[in-house]
Amino acid sequence: MSDLQQYVSERKAVDPDFREDYEEGYQAFKIGALLRQAREASGLTQEEIAKRLHTKKSAISRIENHSEDIKLSTLERFASVLGRKVEVSII
Repeated sequence: MSDLQQYVSERKAVDPDFREDYEEGYQAFKIGALLRQAREASGLTQEEIAKRLHTKKSAISRIENHSEDIKLSTLERFASVLGRKVEVSII
């Protein structure tokens, strides 16, 4: 376990607010990272995605880097441009 992983684990054990904020932040980061990976795997640039979604490159960058409040409809449109689908599960 890395020093960072150990720190996070210890902090989550003693600080419920940190644990909740960390999990929320991680999920938002994960969504953006998955979108970027899917875009890159499709061989498309942010600019190409932006054109297909009728938006600006900066909006695509914001989605990939700060997706904590992304609308489901936006996520579905982004995935559709990549030839992908969004799957949601409640666990």
